[in-house]
Amino acid sequence: MSRPHLFSNIFDENQPSGVALKNKGLKKVIFNFLDRVDISSITELSKELNISVPKITSLINDLKKEGLIKDEGKIESTGGRKAIMYGLVPDACYFLGVDVKKYYINIGLINLKKQLVTQKNRINFKLENSPESLQKLISIIKNFIKDLPSKVKKDKILSMGINLSGRINNTNGYSYSFFHFQEEPLSNYIENQIGIKTYLENDSRAMALGEFYNGEITTEKNVLFLNVDYGVGMGILIDGKVYYGKSGFSGEMGHIPIFENELICHCGKKGCLETEASGSALIRMFHEKIKHGSTTSLLKKHKNINDISLTDIIQAANNEDTLCIELLAEVGEKLGRGLAMLINIFNPELIILGGTLSETEDYLRLPVKSAINKYSLSLVNTDTQLKISKLGEKAGFLGACLIARNKVLSVF
Repeated sequence: MSRPHLFSNIFDENQPSGVALKNKGLKKVIFNFLDRVDISSITELSKELNISVPKITSLINDLKKEGLIKDEGKIESTGGRKAIMYGLVPDACYFLGVDVKKYYINIGLINLKKQLVTQKNRINFKLENSPESLQKLISIIKNFIKDLPSKVKKDKILSMGINLSGRINNTNGYSYSFFHFQEEPLSNYIENQIGIKTYLENDSRAMALGEFYNGEITTEKNVLFLNVDYGVGMGILIDGKVYYGKSGFSGEMGHIPIFENELICHCGKKGCLETEASGSALIRMFHEKIKHGSTTSLLKKHKNINDISLTDIIQAANNEDTLCIELLAEVGEKLGRGLAMLINIFNPELIILGGTLSETEDYLRLPVKSAINKYSLSLVNTDTQLKISKLGEKAGFLGACLIARNKVLSVF
C-alpha cells in the first residue's frame, strides 16, 4: 500500500520497540485527544493527559513535522498569557468510502477531521455475483480517484472502506455473499487492484455507523438502525458500541422467520421477514395488484410493469399515488411486527429507519409505529423513539469512510 513518507512510522502496522514504541503510544494519546476536543494548548494537554510539558512539547513538534498537527493560533489563557492552540491538519490524509447498492454505487471522501471533501452518488452499477460485476466496481473506484480534486493525491488516501450486502467478515475481509471467486480475501484482492488499504463491511452496519456518528444520535447509547432496501438489514448499538456478534454477522433481521408463507427468501428459507416487508416484497405486491386490476399513475409512464423500479414506486408514493401508499402501509405494518419483537428484547432508546424505503418518511414510519404499539409491550415501547434517517443516501459511504479511518487510526 502506498502511503505518505512522513506517515510511514506513524501508521505502520509493525510496532517499534523501546523508546520509539512508548513515543508512538503517547502520540496516539495526543492525537486521539485532539480528535475528540478539536484544539488544545500544550498546558491543557499536559494537564488532561498527565504528561510533562517538556514531553508534550517534544511530541507535538514531532507530530507537526509528520504533518498531522498544526498551530491554530493563540487565544487568551487563564494565566493571562495567550496560549498557542494545536489541532489536526484536515488535509494531512484522506479516507475513501464506497457504498455498493443493488443498482448503483455511492462514493465519498473525508479528510482527517472527518469532513466530507467530495462525493458522487448513484453511479450506474448492477450488483451481481460475477467477475464482470467485480471488475466494474473496481473500474468505478479507479475513475472516482482519477477525478478527485488536484489537492487530493492518491498517496494521501490511507484506506478505503467498501460496503456490501450479505455476510461479511470485517476482520478477515472475506465476503460470503458476493465476489468470492478467489481464495484470498476480497479485501486483499481489491487492495491489490486499487493500491489502497481496503476494509469490507456489511452495508447495514456501515450505514448504522454513519448515522451513529453524523446523524440522529445525540446521547442515546442503545440504538437499532434498520436498513430497509431490497432486503432488510440492521445495525446495533449497545451501550455506545457497535455490536458485531461472534463472527461479525449480527443484524440479519430480514431473515427472522416471522411469517407462515410459501415464499422462498433469497437465503433459501421460507417465511423470512424480507419476503413480506422489504423493497423486493413491495415490488412483488405491486405486480400482483396490477395483475388483479388495481390502477396506478405509474402505468401512464411505463407500459410494461416489469420496467417499474423500486425507486419509481417510492417516487409515486411521495407524489400521492394511492396504490403505492397503501402497499407501503402494508409493508410498514409487517415491518413493525418484526421491530416489536426486537423492542421487547433490546428495549432500545431509539430506532432509526434508513435505506431506500425510508425516503417515503411518514408513509412508512406511521404504519411501523402503529404496529409497534400494537405488538410490543407498552411499558417497553414507551421509551423507544422512532425516527427517519437524517443522512439518507450519505449514511452508507460516510460509514464506510469512518470504518476505513478507524481501522487505520487504531494501528497508530
